[in-house]
Amino acid sequence: MPGQPAYTIFPLGDSALTVEFCNSIDEAINQQVLALYHSLQESPPAGMIEAVPAYSSISIYYDMMTTAKNNTGLKTAYEIMTGIMKKRLEGPLPNNNLPSSLLKMPVCYDPEFALDIEELAAAKNISTSEVIQIHTSKLYTVYMLGFLPGFSYMGKVDDEIAMPRKINPRQRVEAGSVGIAGYQTGIYPLASPGGWQIIGRTPAKLFNPENKELTLLKPGDKVQFYSISKDEFNSY
Repeated sequence: MPGQPAYTIFPLGDSALTVEFCNSIDEAINQQVLALYHSLQESPPAGMIEAVPAYSSISIYYDMMTTAKNNTGLKTAYEIMTGIMKKRLEGPLPNNNLPSSLLKMPVCYDPEFALDIEELAAAKNISTSEVIQIHTSKLYTVYMLGFLPGFSYMGKVDDEIAMPRKINPRQRVEAGSVGIAGYQTGIYPLASPGGWQIIGRTPAKLFNPENKELTLLKPGDKVQFYSISKDEFNSY
């Protein structure tokens, strides 16, 4: 369709569907995903329970009875919701005024917190100070949240510090740990098992169930990391 990237729609169980634009990390595609997400938030179709954006796709969960009750034909709830999504995607979605915040995120890259920074630096044949400089020199886009409440998938990491996940994940990664996995960087909001390469830790709280806004970061936000000392970390 003119003005829109190609997409496919497929069922996700019996009460959800996914609209997939591609299978890659691409900021322009992610903007289309977020434009559709905000369109659905502002004007949700009958029966929609929740819309969940990802890198290059969005999943829509719906109540089958509510979706189908006003339909006089023999269409299933999935067919009805598929038709609604196709209608939304007939024309270009406005994505130049999407909500977005710039957050400057403090990170302590001290060896106590940066469990994998020396190994990463050695693998890339650079110094740990260069890893820090490269990591803090870019503005990252929050593409999606997932895995844990508030876990932010951000990109893209510079080639010089891109590193695959660990072959053997840790049984426990502390909350606030900043990691790299491939061309992604992210922050663990809670202590959990994990296989990302840990290069530092932030004192910022990424998830707070007591706040109205449960997560500090949201898809579409921009993040700039900056280095702090261990003393500064402990003073938060």
